[in-house]
Amino acid sequence: MMPLYVHAGGHRYPVHISGSSLGSLGKLLASALPGSRAFIVSDKTVWGLYGEAVRKSLEGAGIRFIEEAVPPGEPSKSAEVLFRLYSVMAREGFSRSDAVVAVGGGVVGDLAGMASATFLRGMRFVQVPTTLLAQVDSSIGGKVAVDIPEGKNLVGAFHQPDFVLIDPDVLESLPDSEFSCGMAEVIKHAAIADAGLFTLLEKCGGRAGLRKRLPAVIRKNLAIKRAVVNRDERDNGPRMMLNFGHTLGHALEKQAGFTGLTHGEAVAMGMCHITHVSEALGMTAAGTAERLAKLCAAYGLPAEPPEGFREGMLETMARDKKVRGGSVTLVLLKEIGKCFLHTVRLDEMGRFL
Repeated sequence: MMPLYVHAGGHRYPVHISGSSLGSLGKLLASALPGSRAFIVSDKTVWGLYGEAVRKSLEGAGIRFIEEAVPPGEPSKSAEVLFRLYSVMAREGFSRSDAVVAVGGGVVGDLAGMASATFLRGMRFVQVPTTLLAQVDSSIGGKVAVDIPEGKNLVGAFHQPDFVLIDPDVLESLPDSEFSCGMAEVIKHAAIADAGLFTLLEKCGGRAGLRKRLPAVIRKNLAIKRAVVNRDERDNGPRMMLNFGHTLGHALEKQAGFTGLTHGEAVAMGMCHITHVSEALGMTAAGTAERLAKLCAAYGLPAEPPEGFREGMLETMARDKKVRGGSVTLVLLKEIGKCFLHTVRLDEMGRFL
């Protein structure tokens, strides 16, 4: 299958999407970045599953590499772990022509990407996403970041990869909860930009029904995100539409202390709640919120935030990086497949909660 190409910030890179393709990583690295050493960053769970295949691929292509596996989960996306990576890279003498290779989900991609963007003021970068969430969303577009106690993704950069390798077959190892987390972004893309994809997801009805269509669905999702990123790399205009469900979702994650609530669950709650409110305010076509909530439920995602979530919500949202000049721009649905931006002052945000 021909790769998709992303154009962002004057940089053009391929996204390779093919089953059983993890073993081609070494050849792709040798071709795209000849002579480079590789710093492989993964997490302990992913490396236990796919580390041997990655090693064999790199060794077979003559790639020199070292590996570092961090604990799985959002707590690894921290300044402490990032500086530990810097220390390894400095001791091993990595140069700007070498590559950081992220093998894992969104946490690993953000963490490794942040290391790549900032060590020596920038190194080469490769994404090998192994979760549905990373394959359909975070592996392209160049956003990399770490969390700090005050909020999620508050320290970050834009750093585009040199290429992305997506193997849909690795998703078979995902537990249902992780698969559902990724489906939140799939549903988001369909809701804001592709009514036909939304209807297809409704017909598939769940993970089992989607399995054979997954490579095509991944490609559709990346095409939607690519079209937006190509127009707006740095999230100042059209790319803001990709934040549907995220403003409220990120605040819910912060309230939960980044534990006990997945990113996908938080985004699903954010999408469904804001659409319920915007429909009640006459800004969204009748019946949209119900369709959205039913589709989320079909893929194991919650539709409503927990009781008492409003307490402290405005204070948390005020620290979000999307707040500008005391206002926040919400993404609302006109109807399934069509969205629009609506800017609200923080002191007026209560009516959307």
